Amino acid sequence: MQNRCAWVNTPDPIYAEYHDTEWGVPEYDSRALWEKLILDGFQAGLAWITILRKRENFRTAFDGFDPEIIARYDEARIETLLGNAGIIRSRSKIEATIGNARAYLDMRDEGTDFSRYLWDFVDGTPIQNQFRTLADIPAKTALSEQISKDLKKRGFKFAGPVIVYAFMQAMGMVNDHEVTCPRHREVQAFIRG
Repeated sequence: MQNRCAWVNTPDPIYAEYHDTEWGVPEYDSRALWEKLILDGFQAGLAWITILRKRENFRTAFDGFDPEIIARYDEARIETLLGNAGIIRSRSKIEATIGNARAYLDMRDEGTDFSRYLWDFVDGTPIQNQFRTLADIPAKTALSEQISKDLKKRGFKFAGPVIVYAFMQAMGMVNDHEVTCPRHREVQAFIRG
């Protein structure tokens, strides 16, 4: 694909595939959204390509990102994960994932669907940004700050406004493909379709 977004700055086919097929496409499945938020949290301080290369390892190590299972992880399971070279071995991020699974389940048990909760912030309609260059794209917005604050109030960790904005981009809540990138129009058409 010609003229991809500038952030696709590696010849790695995994990165290009992610950009060309997944990034910015609206996601509505609650469990899939939770997985994306967790992976964005693991990315904190690292390059996204690192997470993409390890994503399948994460899915295996974290039981398919099933919050029901993860919420019951104990210290022995944390130690096993800390010994897994196929994932990011950060105790704080692993413990946050367990806590986030519990927060997700608390929301569900209170009758709040995670997908609906997130999409209600934009009335169910993705924001169509018109950024021309990578330098134009913000690291966070007032909306990502609002969502971050609410997630933290609900007990989520590794959900600061920068992580939340990256999550909003990944899940398609905002279309931040540069306007010169063919995916900008494709994602818009997908949303309308």
